[in-house]
Parts: sequence; structure tokens; C-alpha cells
Amino acid sequence: MIIIGDKIISDNLFDVKFVCNLEKCKGACCVEGDNGAPLFEEEITFLNEHLGTIETYLPQKQKELLNAVGFYETDEDGDLVTTCLPSGECVFSKRNEVGVLECMVEKAFLDGKTDFKKPVSCHLYPIRVSQIGEYTVLNYHQWDICSAACDLGNELNIPVFRFLKDPIVRAFDLEFYNELEKVFEAKQKTNSTL
Repeated sequence: MIIIGDKIISDNLFDVKFVCNLEKCKGACCVEGDNGAPLFEEEITFLNEHLGTIETYLPQKQKELLNAVGFYETDEDGDLVTTCLPSGECVFSKRNEVGVLECMVEKAFLDGKTDFKKPVSCHLYPIRVSQIGEYTVLNYHQWDICSAACDLGNELNIPVFRFLKDPIVRAFDLEFYNELEKVFEAKQKTNSTL
């Protein structure tokens, strides 16, 4: 573990190589798991304000779920998460023509309809953020559905934190990301002298 200010960072963010491979996994992180994507209160406010726009991108079954129960719920731990279909897919997901689940919140953003890319928890995945006392903890979530991403990351030699530079900067800031780079470089020097 590395501590930078009020953040504790798992060594896996530097050591594990990772590049999403949607061609192989088909967006499994949008359907697998116990609950939907974690949401912040401000994200719920934004999604409420832009739901009409985002809804135009959704298939009928997602629209029906939105109308029946809404787009978020509270999980068993008391956290706010996106609602999921009975089959597990996030209410904001849709399969494209090659069978990959895509985020329609992100699609609306890419089309210039909103200024919100997607929930931070989705953007940061496979980094999971938690709180321990005054510390924000960043861990790598290892899961078999991402084995193809690890294979591609190893092939391209890209560590998790570098693959996720944009969401890390979005969630924290560029200064924090630059500190991660310094830690990585120091680890590289240490490893090369062993």
C-alpha cells in the first residue's frame, strides 16, 4: 500500500496490467455483480435532470423499469446504486449491434446531449473506492470477467492506473495522478536494481 495525502492506494494499481477488451468481455461489468453501479448524490441529481434525454437512448424494457421503480435504489449496505433489470443489466445499458453492452449515459455525453460522461464508479472500474476513517482507499477489483483485459494489458504493458488516467483525474485531480506516476517510476527504479 502507498499513502498519498489522505489516500491509500493498493500496489495492484501499479503492478497489474489492464486494458479493457470489450470485444472479449462484451461489457460484462454492466451486468455481472450483486448490485448496480454505486452513485453519488450529485450524480443522482444530474441523472434526474437529464433522464428524459438519456431515456431516448434506452430499449423499451429499460424504459419500463425506469417508469416502474426509477433508476436508483439503496443496496443492502445502504449505498445508492443504479437499478438493474431482473437479468442483471444496468438500467442505463444497451447492447450494440455486436452484442457489447454500452452505457447510454455515456452515449448521450458522446453525442453532445449532456455534459456528464457516466457515473464515476463506472468510469474508474476496475478501481473501487472506499472510505476508511479519514482515508479514501483505492483498490483494484480483481474479477475473472476482466481476464481478457489483463491479458491485453500485459500484452501492451499498461498498468491499471495509466489505463484509467482520465477517470482518476476526473475523480481526484491531475496533481494526484502525477503523484501516482512518481510512485510508479520509483517502483520501476527499485525493481530494476533488484
